[in-house]
Amino acid sequence: MSRSDSNQQSSRLRYEGCNFFRQRLVLATLSCRPVSIVNIRSKENDPGLREFEASFIRLLDKITNGSKIEVNETGTAVHYEPGLLYGGTIEHDCSTQRSISYYLEPLLPLGPFCKIPLHLTLRGVTNDQTDPSIDIIRCSSMPILKRFLLVDDGLVLKINKRGAPPKGGGEVIFTCPLRKQLRALQYVDPGKIKKIRGVSYALRTSPTMTNRMIEAAKGILLKYIPDVFILTDHRKGPASGLSPGFGITLTAETINGTFLSAEATSNPQGDKQVPSVAEELGEIAALRLLEEIYRGGCVDSSNQHLVLLLMALGPKDVSRVLLGPLSPYTIQFLRHMKDFFGTVFKMENEIKNDEDELRVGTEKILMTCVGAAKERRSITPSLSFSQQHSLTFGSNSSYLSNDSLLKPRQSDFSRTFIPPPNPVINRFVEEQEPYDTGSDSENDSAPAKKTPKKSWFPSWLKKSDQISVF
Repeated sequence: MSRSDSNQQSSRLRYEGCNFFRQRLVLATLSCRPVSIVNIRSKENDPGLREFEASFIRLLDKITNGSKIEVNETGTAVHYEPGLLYGGTIEHDCSTQRSISYYLEPLLPLGPFCKIPLHLTLRGVTNDQTDPSIDIIRCSSMPILKRFLLVDDGLVLKINKRGAPPKGGGEVIFTCPLRKQLRALQYVDPGKIKKIRGVSYALRTSPTMTNRMIEAAKGILLKYIPDVFILTDHRKGPASGLSPGFGITLTAETINGTFLSAEATSNPQGDKQVPSVAEELGEIAALRLLEEIYRGGCVDSSNQHLVLLLMALGPKDVSRVLLGPLSPYTIQFLRHMKDFFGTVFKMENEIKNDEDELRVGTEKILMTCVGAAKERRSITPSLSFSQQHSLTFGSNSSYLSNDSLLKPRQSDFSRTFIPPPNPVINRFVEEQEPYDTGSDSENDSAPAKKTPKKSWFPSWLKKSDQISVF
C-alpha cells in the first residue's frame, strides 16, 4: 500500500443529515475510512437517531471486530471508525419501525469479505410499505450477488417466519460464503421476458385474500404474456407472526437471467389509513411490475446500487452493466463511491441496433468502471518458540509465557492456539526467518549479532493452513 493510499484510508469523511445513513456506514466499513455524521435531525422536535438507526449500528458492531462508535448525548452526531469484518453466527432483533430488509440489504456486499462465513438470523417485520420486502431480496438481490461469486455454494436466504407491522414476529436466516475476490461483470443484454412468477401471502387473515390478489394481478399480466404463475403462502400459528397482514410480490424473469420485481403490501393494523382491499393490491403490484419492465435494464431500480457497489469492489478489470433511469438513491450512491473509494463510473447512452428500434421503454444507461480489487488477504503464519512463545501475523505479535495459552488481542485475530509443551520440528518456513538477537543482557557492551534462526511448524499446524486477515 502506498503512502497516498494510506493517507486516503485514514482521512475522516464528514457528512450532515440523516439521509443515506446506511450507505455511509457500509462504505466506511468496506473502505476502512472513518466517517462522522453530524446534525442528524437537529432542527426537529425529536432530534437525533431513531430506534431503527440505533439498531442498525448495533448490528454493524456485531458483524465487525474492533469498531469504534461514538454517539453524543442528543444522538445528533455519530463518529464511526470501522474495524475488521468478522462475520460468524449472529442473531439480531430488528426494530419493528423498519423491515428486516432495511438491515439485510446493506449486509449483502459485506458478507463475502468477512473473516469467517456469515450466518445471520434477523427477527422483526418481513413485509412493509417502506422498504423492499424480504421476497424482493430473495428473488432479485440474491441472483445479483450470485453473479459476482465464482461458486454460490452456501449462499442461502430462508424465510422461517413472516411478520407484518406493527408487531412483526418474522424470522429470516441468511448465510453467505467467503470469497477472496469477486469476479468482473459483463452484463449488457437483459433479454426478453419469458415468464412471471410471484407469491401471494396472508398472515392471520382469511386464505381467500391470496386468491383475490392473484386473480386481480393475472387479469392485467395475462394480456402481455401467458406464462404467469403465482404461489399462495397462507401461514398460521407462530409462522404467521404477531400481526395480521397480506400482500403480493411479482417477479419477471428474462431469457438471460434478469429478474425484475415489484410488490404491494396492505396497510398496517391500527393505522389511520383505510383498510386495504385485496383486489387493489393485486392490480397495484401488476402495474408496478409493468413499470419496472418499462424502465428496463439488467437490474430493477431497487438493486441498482448493489450491482454498482459489487462492480467497484471487483478485480482491477473492466465491468459493465446496463441500467434503466437511475433512481435518486443510486445517484447519491455514486457520489459516495467517489468519496470513499475514488471510483468514478463512465456513463453513456445505450447504442441501439436495428432490432432494438422495435422495443419500447426508457433510455438505458451503460455503466462502466474498473474495480478497486477489494479482497480477503490470506497469509501463512510463522511460529518460533524460545523462552517466550511468539505467534506473529504481519506486524502484530502476542507474547506469553510457556505455561499460558496463546490468546491474541482482539485487534489481531480471532483464533486461540494451544502450543504443545514439547513441539517437534516437522516443517521449515522458507519465506520468513525470525532472528535471534543472542543475549538479552543489558551489560553486554558489544552489540548483539543477529543470526538467522529456523522457525518451524508443529504437527498441529500445517503450512497449508491459512488464516485470513485484513
